[in-house]
Amino acid sequence: MSVPQPIRPVILTGDRPTGPLHLGHYVGSLRNRVAMQHSHRQFILVADAQALTDNADNSARVRDNVVEVVLDYLSVGVDPDATVICLQSALPALAELTMLYLNLVTVARLERNPTIKAEIQMRGFGRDIPAGFLCYPVSQAADITGFRATVVPVGEDQAPMIEQTNEILRRINRMAGRDILPEAEAVIPRAGRLPGLDGRAKMSKSLGNALSLSASAQEIAQAVKRMYTDPDHLKPSDPGRVEGNTVFTYLDAFDADVAEVEDLKARYRRGGLGDSVVKARLQAVLLTLLEPIRERRLELARDRAAVLDILRAGTAQARRVTQTVLEEVREGLGLFTLPG
Repeated sequence: MSVPQPIRPVILTGDRPTGPLHLGHYVGSLRNRVAMQHSHRQFILVADAQALTDNADNSARVRDNVVEVVLDYLSVGVDPDATVICLQSALPALAELTMLYLNLVTVARLERNPTIKAEIQMRGFGRDIPAGFLCYPVSQAADITGFRATVVPVGEDQAPMIEQTNEILRRINRMAGRDILPEAEAVIPRAGRLPGLDGRAKMSKSLGNALSLSASAQEIAQAVKRMYTDPDHLKPSDPGRVEGNTVFTYLDAFDADVAEVEDLKARYRRGGLGDSVVKARLQAVLLTLLEPIRERRLELARDRAAVLDILRAGTAQARRVTQTVLEEVREGLGLFTLPG
């Protein structure tokens, strides 16, 4: 007699294909995806439809980066036999779920979302906010619930989006009179948000302060060289500040030798350790991390047809899952179903 297999928690993550993925994505989500893909049922969504919320006048940028993002996934260790990689715009059930959910959320609630408020300010929209951008949390709620995801690995800045998702699904469940959709939990990595190379709060492609996962040795060296440290640490003998020092933040995130990093911090604080020494260590750490990723990506890029096959197969599987959820939500809300 066969032993029943335990039900694995469902993970949903995703990225907007607007450019190559970078170290911020790796810390915020990617390495969690790789670590959890065999213990969970994992879906990764290439969110090309959501990318249009602020790229509608440059759809080529979104289209051209779909395969590039999938290459990034595969190169960091995402296994297509364990993880379903799918394309958002090819999943019509998600669009219909978004439309249904928009009737359950007010504009005022969307404007209070801390993540949306910060993004609006950073992008300088003022009151000229694209409606699709303002409604991004609703679309994300459709994505998460469309796969019945209960685990969502995200950066710390995305936690309010998961909170809003749970608000929406609770209302759906109340209206249906039963639990149709499970609640989702945000899984935030130990390192939290990775600052940009310039020390700004967020690493971002649009801000030009990111280091891509496919960076060459020369690009890594240049990035580390221009990293923000302590502006008052003018010579090695000066005591330096570790807090807010981008180089040490990155060492905390990527250097496996915690004891050695703590020793470097102590020496830096009391004086006698130059920025060049700390930066040289970080450069070596990043090269060790990124060189295998870059080599793997170059190998995969030689057969783009195979990458497309992976995306096509994953999307077909995801379409079946999301369509089933949509039908259950429609039934739960008591919507009319056309016979035949």
